[in-house]
Amino acid sequence: MEANDLLTLGLGLTAPWRVVDQSLDLSKQPSELRLEVEAARGERYPCPACGALCKAHDFAEFSWRHLNFFQHHCLIKARVPRVRCPEHGLKRVNVPWARPGSGFTLLFEQAVMLLAREMPVNAVARYVGVTDKRIWRVVTHYVLKGMGKLDLSRLCGIGLDETATKRGHHYVTIFVDMDRESRPVVFATPGKGKECLKTFAAYLKGRQGNPENVVEVVCDMSPAFLSAAEATFRNAAVTVDWFHVVQIFTKALDEVRRLEAREVILPKAARWAVLKGLETWRIEEQVAALKELEERGLATATAFRVKELLRWVRKADTRQGARWRATRFFEFARELAGDSVLLAPVRKALNTFEDHLPRILRRWDSLLSNARLEGLNGLFQAARSRARGYRNVTTFITMIYLIGAPITQLLEA
Repeated sequence: MEANDLLTLGLGLTAPWRVVDQSLDLSKQPSELRLEVEAARGERYPCPACGALCKAHDFAEFSWRHLNFFQHHCLIKARVPRVRCPEHGLKRVNVPWARPGSGFTLLFEQAVMLLAREMPVNAVARYVGVTDKRIWRVVTHYVLKGMGKLDLSRLCGIGLDETATKRGHHYVTIFVDMDRESRPVVFATPGKGKECLKTFAAYLKGRQGNPENVVEVVCDMSPAFLSAAEATFRNAAVTVDWFHVVQIFTKALDEVRRLEAREVILPKAARWAVLKGLETWRIEEQVAALKELEERGLATATAFRVKELLRWVRKADTRQGARWRATRFFEFARELAGDSVLLAPVRKALNTFEDHLPRILRRWDSLLSNARLEGLNGLFQAARSRARGYRNVTTFITMIYLIGAPITQLLEA
């Protein structure tokens, strides 16, 4: 088999296209392998609008970056014809190895998308040897294409939460399909609050969905989210995720620790001893630190006992059992907290928990949680950290879709 025929097979070219010549330029750094692709003289080409076979009117030369050939950059060059269609007039033919308007082959863009999901775009650009702006254009094209195919006609349960776009009060609100097993992100929008839910409701209608079909909403204790969820999704039962219950008590515990550290000297390992759960301890210093806090009767130890007692409530088997345990929890925790100034954050957390108890107890009925969304938030923030931030919120949302939305499945559909 001749080299040109082998390269034609390797590129997956079909008639009328074939490799007619190749050359390796070692004078450039990095070196380049150039493949010249042609169609046989007198061939007819399909009109890109209707598919009718037409004669070539004229030709123009184009080139596309392909996957590396060993250590050499690979370029495909071809003279691409315009055809004169009786119905649509002059049209440039679409080549099978690249999408219209792109300077990269489809295989190259596929590799770029896989790399961009795992590493910063700047790093991808350095690795493949092109500018980051060109990589972003590829990523944005396929993300928009994939999200444009999203069908939300069966969406009936959603989870929502915000994630920071940068330091300060800058957020993106993310919506997930609670019934989707993998890559559940279906929408992300700048900001946080009731306007975000209105925006999502409009988006849902544009994707064959209906806000009236949503019967479950899982979110945090934000008053704006809760009121907007009940107003926007009138048929939905709203559940406050247990993660956020633990979160408010963890923050209260840390605040107590910091307040107390101003008055007394705490053990060196006190911070990690109390912020981590008992089952995650791996260091003897943490056990010793908690023991010292308890022996000295410090407020931090009391706040830790309250936080750990939440596990007893969560392990209830039924909603009724959870309500009973929560009532006992409030009585015991308030007795522990007393009127201590240092334990004021704990009393505030108890009040918040009690105010939202009906929505929190719904978790025993719905069995839904935002656990996956919280895990995805970690991935989104890790990507932002690796990239050392993004230029704007639109770019960050693009990466959220790339990491958490069903882009791969949608593009293959």
